[in-house]
Amino acid sequence: MIDETVAEIEAMQTHSSSVVAVKAAEALRALFDREYPTVAEYIRDLERNASALRRANPSHASLHTTQRAIVTTVEERDPETVEAAVTATADAIDRVVREVTTAKEEAAAAAAEQFEDGDTILTHDYSSTLLEAIELAASEGVHLDVYVTEARPRFIGRKTVRTLAGIDRVTPHLLTDAAAGHVLDSCDRVVVGMTCIVDETLYNRVGTLPIAATATERGVPVTVVGSSAKIIDDGGFAFENEHRSTTEVMREPAEGFAVVNPAYDATPLRLVDTVVTDTGIETP
Repeated sequence: MIDETVAEIEAMQTHSSSVVAVKAAEALRALFDREYPTVAEYIRDLERNASALRRANPSHASLHTTQRAIVTTVEERDPETVEAAVTATADAIDRVVREVTTAKEEAAAAAAEQFEDGDTILTHDYSSTLLEAIELAASEGVHLDVYVTEARPRFIGRKTVRTLAGIDRVTPHLLTDAAAGHVLDSCDRVVVGMTCIVDETLYNRVGTLPIAATATERGVPVTVVGSSAKIIDDGGFAFENEHRSTTEVMREPAEGFAVVNPAYDATPLRLVDTVVTDTGIETP
């Protein structure tokens, strides 16, 4: 199960970083079915698998922090038996899953309060927290027009717009990333999720930076929504961008030129008006 989860994260079959963190935490339960002669060997295997899960996507801060928290909890309990170590691991997994889920729900609730009836918003990529916020606002009677960029080259935005199409009071529209500037003048705000925020920089799906820069130039506020666990300010996490397969950009061979396919871009927080998390609303 752990190897399968590592492969899934590497392939980005699960796009929400919150969902990735939960899946990775739950994957560690596979260790409970293995036999270990000593506590030391169990903890070594726990560390090894947690490290493999973190390396599967080093850009996801919540994946990094939750795996670290599980291992640290077990080590600090200093279990005397393998059974006690397994119990400590199960407790740690339960706690981080609960914290991630609760933070996501609270961030979504805080973001939902920012929407007003009749708002038109533009979003990019796929954020399960933002989708939950939109659904919450709609359930309270708020009508929203939502423009969704495709988030090329993997077209994850199409997943977003299909989800929005099933929510009452939401009128979704799909457009190419390059067309964002065409609709920004009619938008009340840009709202995106976050992969993480590190050192005054928002890292998110590639294409976020030009949208935020254009929105700032047009005077359209930019809001970022996500769990506070994705904001790193203690120096314990270094963001690593990922350069994905060139076949995502074009299937035929590249002859005489190079194809560049970064997964994320870096948006300075000066281009962001508000950051909404489970701990409240901040102005960078």
